[in-house]
Amino acid sequence: MTQLENELQALKKELIQMWDLVYSQLDNARKALVNFDQGLAREVVQKEKRVNGYELKIDTDCENIFALFCPVAVDLRFVLAVLKINYNLERIGDYAEGIARYVIALQAPFSDNVLRETQLLTMQDHAIAMLENAKLSLDKEDSNKARGIFKEDETLDIINRYSGNILYAFVEKDTHYFQEALYIHSIIQKLERIGDQITNIAEEIIFYLEAKVLKHKKED
Repeated sequence: MTQLENELQALKKELIQMWDLVYSQLDNARKALVNFDQGLAREVVQKEKRVNGYELKIDTDCENIFALFCPVAVDLRFVLAVLKINYNLERIGDYAEGIARYVIALQAPFSDNVLRETQLLTMQDHAIAMLENAKLSLDKEDSNKARGIFKEDETLDIINRYSGNILYAFVEKDTHYFQEALYIHSIIQKLERIGDQITNIAEEIIFYLEAKVLKHKKED
């Protein structure tokens, strides 16, 4: 193995480690919400510093590879993709932290009726599965699996689209739902953005594997 190959292998391993941490953050944010576990929510907030540390380290490693090895072709695409995936993973970590902060701010658990009607938990499960599928598509170098993420993201978009009217109906019926509705609406918006970040990651995986730029072209 050449020195460049060793560096690229180490970079991929580091990215997967960050991926696992962000997955854990998103999963724990969901568990904290479901179980009204404010201790777990605080743990998510505290671990966000580790996510940020990974982002800085991976950025530095990519810069060093550019400077020392001047990669070309598929190696260059891989490093460019890692840079952008790294950024998107950090953003997902931010959104997971934001969800955890809402759990910390709650005085009581979310109402089961509101969670069921808005499909918030379904949305969380879907986002977590998308993040895992994106990781598998990179690990197995499977561009078809990466493409499947575009379809999966539509579910998040649909739930987000109808959530406002559902929450409005709850508040109109009983104003005591007002603060809860605000929190849930904000969480749903964060989950929709997480879907967008994972879609961006899928685009970068396809770029790395096929040398195709899909940004702004999914509709085509």
